[in-house]
This record gives sequence, C-alpha cells and structure tokens, in this order.
Amino acid sequence: MHTTPPRLDHGVIGNGRMLALVAPTSAVEWLCLPQWDSPSVFGSLLDTEQGGTFRIRPPEGELRGAMAYERNTNVLRTTFTHGDTAWEVVDFAPRLPAGLDVSAPFELVRLLRPLRGQPRLCIDFDPRPDYGRCRPSLQPNDTGIEVQGGPLRLQLATNAPVPFVLAGQPFVLREPIYLVLGIGARAERPSLATVERTLQLTVAGWRAWARSCSLPSFRQEAVLRSALCLKLHQHHDTGAIIAATTTSIPEALGTQRTWDYRYCWLRDAAFVVEALRRLGQLNEGEAFLRFLRSVAESGPLQPVYGLDGRRELVETMLPHLAGFAGNGHVRIGNSAYHQVQNDLMGELLLCLESLLTDPRLVVEHPEDHLPLVERLVREAIDQAPRPDTGIWEYRTMLKVHTFSRAMCWAAIERGAKLARRFGRADLADTWLAVAARERDEVLQRGYSQELGFFTQGLDGKHPDAANLLLPTIGLLDARDPRFQSTLAAYERLLVDRGFMLRYRNEDDFGDTTSAFSICSFWWAEALALAGRLDEAIAVFDRVAAHCNPLGLFSEDIEPSNGALLGNFPQAYTHVGLINAAATIGDLLAARDGVVRAWA
Repeated sequence: MHTTPPRLDHGVIGNGRMLALVAPTSAVEWLCLPQWDSPSVFGSLLDTEQGGTFRIRPPEGELRGAMAYERNTNVLRTTFTHGDTAWEVVDFAPRLPAGLDVSAPFELVRLLRPLRGQPRLCIDFDPRPDYGRCRPSLQPNDTGIEVQGGPLRLQLATNAPVPFVLAGQPFVLREPIYLVLGIGARAERPSLATVERTLQLTVAGWRAWARSCSLPSFRQEAVLRSALCLKLHQHHDTGAIIAATTTSIPEALGTQRTWDYRYCWLRDAAFVVEALRRLGQLNEGEAFLRFLRSVAESGPLQPVYGLDGRRELVETMLPHLAGFAGNGHVRIGNSAYHQVQNDLMGELLLCLESLLTDPRLVVEHPEDHLPLVERLVREAIDQAPRPDTGIWEYRTMLKVHTFSRAMCWAAIERGAKLARRFGRADLADTWLAVAARERDEVLQRGYSQELGFFTQGLDGKHPDAANLLLPTIGLLDARDPRFQSTLAAYERLLVDRGFMLRYRNEDDFGDTTSAFSICSFWWAEALALAGRLDEAIAVFDRVAAHCNPLGLFSEDIEPSNGALLGNFPQAYTHVGLINAAATIGDLLAARDGVVRAWA
C-alpha cells in the first residue's frame, strides 16, 4: 500500500466517443471501449501489472515528459528529453468539423515526432481487454497490428516498424510515426499526411468550439479548460453526460470508498448543462434533453443511467485488480441506480426551465414538454416529505434531507413558471400554493435556531455543505441572516485546512476525511453572493491552485497534503469552478463599475 497516492497528473483526451487518460510517461492508462462504461482495454491506472498499457519510452525505462494541451483544445502534447535527444507525443481523438455537426470516429491517434537528435524508442503496446482478464494475441497485417481475442476487434494502424513494436524492441525515430487505434478492420493504412491533416482539423474544431464560449471576466483560462473538460464527458450519440472518466479511484486511500462514475447521473448532468449554458453553449443542453425524454419514457425516473439509457447498473467487484495505488476495492456498476434521491426532480426542472425559457434555443413545440413537467412536479409533491438517500447517496441512513426538500420546492416552483408559460394558469396557481407551503417547511424545520445553521435533515443537528446552494436556487437570499449564520457555522464546523467538507457526521463507511472539491467552490460562490467578495476570491484561488498541471480536477482533495483523490476528471468539480467564477465575475464587475462595453 502506498502511503501517498500517485499523482493524478494525467491528461484526458476524447471526441464524444473515445475517452482516454494519458499519463506524463506517455502511457495510456485508462481507455474503455466501445463505450465509456464498457470494460477497459488499457487499465494500468487500476493495476500496473495486469491492467494493460500503451506507452512510448526509451530503452532505459519509463520517462516523465512535460505535458500541455494545444491552446484551447483537448489535443495533448507531451515533450520528452533524454540525453542529447528530444521528441514529442501528440495524443488526440479525431473530432472533425462536418457542417453543423462533427465527425467523431472511434479512434485514438498518437503522433510521435523527433525534435532533436535521433531518439531510440520502444513502443509498449499491451492491450488487456475485459478489465485485464484477457491476454489477446497481437498479429501483424497490412495496416499494422490486429488485436485478436477479447470482446472487441481492435486494430492498430501504424507506419512504425511492426516487428519492432510486437517485440518491444527499440527503433530510431528519424521521422514522424503515427499509431491509430480503432475498432474494427481497416481497409487500408492511412498516410502520414492524412493523420497530420486530421490533427489540424481536430485542433481547428476544438478552437471553434472554444471561440463560441462566452467567458466570465474572472479566471477565464481556468473556466475555459473546465468547459473543454465538461464537453468531453457528453456522449456524442446519446447526449448522456457522465460524472467522471474513471471508476474506483478512492476518495481516501485504504478505504472502500471506491465508486464507478462512468454513468449519467441526471443530477450531475443537469448541473453540467447549466454551467455550459452560462458560457453560451446550448447544444449540450439540447442533446441532454433528448436523452432525458428518452429515459423518462422508458419507465420511472432513477438517479443514474448507462450511456445507452440502460437502467440496471448492478454493482460488482473486480478482486483480480490491485486497484489505484494498491487500494483494492475495484467496483463496476453503481447501486445508486435503485436509490431514492428526492432532489432529482428539482435539478431537472431547474434545467428544463433554464433551457426552455432561453430565447436562443428554438423549441418548435415547447408545450410538448408539459407532460414531463407535470410528472416531475407530481413526484416532487409526493416525495417531498419522504426520507431519501440524499445528494450524497447514503446507502442505509435515510432521512428527510433539507437539501432534497428544498429541491422539491424548486421543482414545484419552477414547474409552476413553466405551466404558466405553456398557458396552464390553473396548474401554475395550484403548484405555487404548494410551493409556498414547502418553502415555509424548509425554512422552519431545515434551519435550527438553536444551532444557527441549516441542518442536514429537517429538525436535524448536523451541517451539510449541499445547503450552500440554497441561495443559488432562490430559496432565500444569501444576505438573509439565517444564511449568513449558516456560512459562519460551516466555516467553523466543516472547513479543514482551507477546504470545505461535505459533512462531519458518520456515514455508511464511518468518518469522512477528504474534501469533496465542488463543496469548496460552492463555498466561494456562497461567499460572493453573501457580499464577502474578497473572501470568495481567496477561497476560489486557494482551491483552484490544487488542480493538476493541466488544469484538471478529481472528485476530492485530501486536506492533509493537497493530493487529488477520487474519480478523475470529475465533471462536478469543473461545474463548481465555472459557476463560482461566473458569479464572482459578475459581482466584481458590478462592485467595481466595469459593466460597460470596453471595460
């Protein structure tokens, strides 16, 4: 067992169909095919011996390079220096402009270029399909190497000397070499010129998307990198948005707190859609709306789905894998699919109201969404007083969570607004009366006069960082004395070495020690809304400084050493960064009087 975790300094690359993690050693340490929630093909992230890897290295052994994204893209460049030689590895998944859409083939492209001297390199191409349980046969053919065995037919097309690759023997890199991993057979080997052109078009495509982002005035570089990261986590074909690229990176080392986040939580997806909408990106919201309507029509709504709308995500363990840093407890599937999470209706109706009232979005028949709105409001009214597992997905400790109850209020209140917009004033009036009663219930029983803060459960006694969102959904103003005292109490009770924890009370696995990173960004945004703008900036910058060298965040930060832990990259954390930056930027502009053009 490692006493300190290995660094999550990886870059993420993708195109809406491919999604991979590349380490500074050039190793592709995580790639699942054909879907992001399929078994891994390369999984050395979770087992360095059995997981499988795809690495370029000098004969003397593994080498760490300097990684950077091509500006305003998800194209990754790693530069290596060894003795008097140097070379670079450019990694990307083709994302090619195609009219109003993009072409996103199931391909991972690696381009090796000599920079100085004549580097001697080895290519370790060691796919281990089915989470390392399959050792395939690698066979040469006219286009490169065919991977025989396992659930998929994989092909590595390359202009590298195939016998050297198969033998793992060094060769001299005198001219650019490409390695294109794809699904299925290829009719012919691509030319180097074709691969170079694909790279150019991919760079151009990402930069076109980045140019269409409307950035806040505050911390623009971090916001743009977060937006590019979020874009990678929406599936091109279905519109589903996954919570994170990986499974089973532990929240804390030496624990069973390992989860599979390669699925679409409707809550997380709604947050992602709103964060991107605030940056002027609406296509993602339209695509998610199609996914939402599809899964809603397939049966009762549940918290989480597979990329393909799959409802059953049975949780199982993979004991043959050593786990991240030897932690063990590798899980696939997620039992949250059959949980009751009563906040769900609120996030979905916040998302629907935001999208359906945005004048930039042309919805031909918006009233067609009314049945879904009615269904979500009815469920919110019915579920509001019932115990649930909550946003933090307690597995056995059900209660009437304050945040869940507040989100039920949000569902009813936003549903009423949409009903009025669709010409159903009768529904709107009925629902607004219910919403008023729900708001009173949350404010009276969710806030403890004795303790001076909003509690985790109604009539409860524990703090919960999710309640930092209450002003952002409009339940009360952030300058309300009840929220001001909540902020002060949470800073005293939940902050550990500058990071906001989710909660302090025991959960199903005992005490929680790591800081769920989005909570600290919620804290920064809450401070800004409460009028403590300079403190908000200090919190934001302190947390933002803990991203990895590429600007990416995992789920958690270990307060004792600042290490990134939890699944990576975590969409939720980047949502928190975007929203906090946007809010701080707006309030800074208003405070400093720079709300005019040319400011």
